[in-house]
Amino acid sequence: MRVEHPTGPRIARRAALLAAAVAAIAASPLLQAEPAAQAQAAPAAAAAALDLKFSQFFKTPIGPAGLALSDALRGADGRQVRLVGYMVAQEDAKPGRFWFTPRPVRMSEHADGEADDLPASTVTVLLDPAQKERLVAHRDGLVVLTGTLSVGRFEDETGRVSWVRLQLAPGALETQASADAKPAGHGH
Repeated sequence: MRVEHPTGPRIARRAALLAAAVAAIAASPLLQAEPAAQAQAAPAAAAAALDLKFSQFFKTPIGPAGLALSDALRGADGRQVRLVGYMVAQEDAKPGRFWFTPRPVRMSEHADGEADDLPASTVTVLLDPAQKERLVAHRDGLVVLTGTLSVGRFEDETGRVSWVRLQLAPGALETQASADAKPAGHGH
């Protein structure tokens, strides 16, 4: 027989309430008024984000009908999530967006044309609408991104279909770049 400690559910409820309060404060219009306040609010918003793994995107085992979106992915639709993955290296990057995958991928659009090696769990990352003309330089290695997740079939203006999109907040890439540039601390 398993006996749960009576404070366990209470602690979980309090943690959920605290996370909701942090998210509400980070989304406050007052914090959005000044760039300095935005920079300070970014870590709080990232802390309230749901950690989502690419391995959670589809139901397993794969059934006779093929891939099916998981309950975890559908439940994250419309929420702030944090993903860890790799930027796809593209010959012909599209302004205002890039692809994000669970493994390193290099696209050769000129050689391969419409054929590509993108995994099924590819996420289309969208920059803030004010940055729709910006080309994002490729970054090697693992990258951590936080944004609002959208799940469902969407066909863009080029005819490409995506099932998962991550909308970044203004300045999200700059915040990531400055975090990457900080030297690791030495425990002296």
